[in-house]
Amino acid sequence: MQNTLRVIMAQVNFLLGDIEGNAERIIELTRQAAKKKHADIIVFPELTLTGYPPEDLLLRPGLHRRVSDAMQYICSHLEKSANDIYAIVGYPQRMDEYLFNSAAILHKGKIIANYHKQCLPNYGVFDEKRYFKRGSEACIFEVKGIPIAVNICEDLWFPETMAQAKAAGAKLMLDLNASPFDMHKPDVRENVLYNRATEGNMPIVYVHGVSGQDELIFDGGSMVVDANGKLCEIAKFYQEDMHPVDFTLEDGLVNVAKGELPSKRIQEERVYGALVLGVRDYVHKNGFEGAILGLSGGIDSALSLAIAVDALGKDNVEAYMMPSRHTSELSLRGAEQEAKALEVKYSVIPIEETYKAFLNTLEEEFSGFPEDLTEENLQARCRGTILMALSNKHRKIVLTTGNKSELAVGYCTLYGDMAGGFCVLKDVPKTMVMRLASYRNTLSRVIPQEVIDRPPSAELAPEQHDQETLPPYDVLDKILELYVEKDQSVDTICAAGFDEATVKKIVKLVDRNEYKRRQAPPGVRVTSRAFGRDRRYPMTHGFGKFYQD
Repeated sequence: MQNTLRVIMAQVNFLLGDIEGNAERIIELTRQAAKKKHADIIVFPELTLTGYPPEDLLLRPGLHRRVSDAMQYICSHLEKSANDIYAIVGYPQRMDEYLFNSAAILHKGKIIANYHKQCLPNYGVFDEKRYFKRGSEACIFEVKGIPIAVNICEDLWFPETMAQAKAAGAKLMLDLNASPFDMHKPDVRENVLYNRATEGNMPIVYVHGVSGQDELIFDGGSMVVDANGKLCEIAKFYQEDMHPVDFTLEDGLVNVAKGELPSKRIQEERVYGALVLGVRDYVHKNGFEGAILGLSGGIDSALSLAIAVDALGKDNVEAYMMPSRHTSELSLRGAEQEAKALEVKYSVIPIEETYKAFLNTLEEEFSGFPEDLTEENLQARCRGTILMALSNKHRKIVLTTGNKSELAVGYCTLYGDMAGGFCVLKDVPKTMVMRLASYRNTLSRVIPQEVIDRPPSAELAPEQHDQETLPPYDVLDKILELYVEKDQSVDTICAAGFDEATVKKIVKLVDRNEYKRRQAPPGVRVTSRAFGRDRRYPMTHGFGKFYQD
């Protein structure tokens, strides 16, 4: 009879910075893995103990004292109640003046080995070289006759650490991860695992976290590939999972007991799940009692409402329609239908009298000036003020509803529709908003088709439509992708077939509106390059004069 090695992929939603609470969960889940699932090894995600990314918390001496105490606490409790299981725990390890992104191998109440992450990412959302020193050595330990290596996240994206582990005699790789989601990342991960597994001729256990951390989403989907790079097991997406995987050693090779794989997810399903998780964790982990948002009768607020309800439950979401003199009957009808379909508390608060009061107050100062964007923005700011007042009184966060396309070109109002605590669609291009609305209606029809089909409008002036001042969104979004996400020059974008005048106009708008984006609330990152953590541009510069660069 073959000797089976059982590994638990502990895909857990830890609270960043809650070191003591995370330690208790590590202990309890390790006990469960040992006693209920009869596991030999339990593997937690990268930087389990602190959560990821801890950022400048790592600069605080008090954090390292608490981490050291917590590791001792975990060891002492596992020695008493789960001393036969090996627990692989990610934590920041202080050694003299250096700090390492480490994985501790715990067994029988002791840390029997530590692996130090060797490849420290320092691009996009990552700043690991700011905090950590890189490791240089493989870490191999043996369980049931199987030599096992440990890697941490970025290590697996390069061939060197796998080659190092193979040379050290490893037959199985355990990889601890905190890999932020974007809409293309799941396929990329599978390709990386295929390459490393075939290079090392060994299975890989890829253990991932599942949480929303400010703008970042860790989407779960922990997985196992065999020595041929074939996907054998995959854990749940967007939820916690204690997923067991069994291995056997035969003729010097480690074999994986294959499980039933879920069907392939479409991109809209991936993005929608990330948005729901991001809203849920941001609201709950920051202690809000629920959320409110302005419901305009347009597609952005309709989709934002659906996501909020799916994340928080209908009883914890309130929607407010705030009509002005320019609000259409379609908007009023659409907003009411959406609120009824999602069964949320819905109120109508007209802003006309509030708007008139502002105009009366400013009458003398505005005398002699024609009406312009000032009056349009004032309507948006009336709504923002009302929503923030409701937020304070009801102790619920305001969810703003603008999308990435609008934020990119400044088609939004500071202290108006940008006023709030979290922006659901901040990194979602308008064309993806349309796709997501249609996808959400396949689950249950909550967004009226006429709202999806209507021409987008801010309704701040008579007969106003977005496409009067912006190119069609399919054109705009492609230009923005090339300029914002891929850093292509005006000349390169034009060479791809786009009108030069249109490209230059969009680039100018993007550059000019950096100051607005600096003041926007955080929001879920779903593209490969979001505004904020990913794309950090100066507000004041003259670089835009030279469009060929």
